[in-house]
Amino acid sequence: MKRKIKTAAVLLGLLTAAEAGGSAYFYRRTMKRGNAKKERTIKMAGTDWNQYFPLIQKRKEYMLQQPHEDVYCISADGLRLHATWFPAGDSRKTVICFHGYTSQGMSDYIGLSDFYMKRGYNMLLVDERAHGESEGEYIGFGCLDRMDALEWIRWTVKHCGEDGKILLHGISMGGATVLMTSGLELPSQVKGIVSDCGFTSAKEVFTHVLHSMYHLPAFPMIQIASLTNKKKAGYGLDDCNAAREVRNAKVPVLLIHGSADTFVPSSMCETIYENCASEKKMLIVEGAAHAESYYKDMEAYEKALSEFIGGIGL
Repeated sequence: MKRKIKTAAVLLGLLTAAEAGGSAYFYRRTMKRGNAKKERTIKMAGTDWNQYFPLIQKRKEYMLQQPHEDVYCISADGLRLHATWFPAGDSRKTVICFHGYTSQGMSDYIGLSDFYMKRGYNMLLVDERAHGESEGEYIGFGCLDRMDALEWIRWTVKHCGEDGKILLHGISMGGATVLMTSGLELPSQVKGIVSDCGFTSAKEVFTHVLHSMYHLPAFPMIQIASLTNKKKAGYGLDDCNAAREVRNAKVPVLLIHGSADTFVPSSMCETIYENCASEKKMLIVEGAAHAESYYKDMEAYEKALSEFIGGIGL
């Protein structure tokens, strides 16, 4: 009996050590700047971007020919945050754009720049904390970024005037960011929010990835990672959940998602839609993978955007 107890204790110790090691490995790969790789994210998302490169390159060339400049603000916790500002003359309409996980502002909005620039929008392409040229060691997954979004909104109001009108547009992690921002007290200049393939929370999207792609149980790995992140970055992985935050939303929301998204399942979009307290619309693009909706069905995407911004006076 003593031998059995000793053997069980050894096995339990090894299992505990393995779980702790696995959790630490998972945490380092996903939450820390430099370890979270764009190439790995693209592979996991499964979207074939090669087919869209000619269009993206053409629009990028045009975009970079337009007047633009680097601008900065300081986050509430003292980080120097970067964005690229594309002014449209004396326009009072501005779209503030938030990119996806491991990306940056100038990458995710090349395609959509055509839509907004032709309609006379200023564009503010944000590098979220721990991405691009913005400072930060730990990725915010919307929870920290929503507070940074308030700083960029204030920057825009100061730059464009009190009579300005602002639209928030986010893709993937940026989509979660703008939805989590919806639950805050927003300045009156913010007229609407567009979220493209945004997730509910870091906890839920990581759980989905562990189950569907790695065939691993989320418990206790997610719980350990959440506690670690709370200590190091200041938030737990479910401290902010877009489906909860939109229950307090007061501005209109447009939700867009691809039906073939295996990285952030469209069921998350439907859950967010069901919980949203403000005026809301939803577009599910058939056959679109993660962040592919605009390119998969540009006509439907731009029609939904046009109707939405027209309805909110933008």
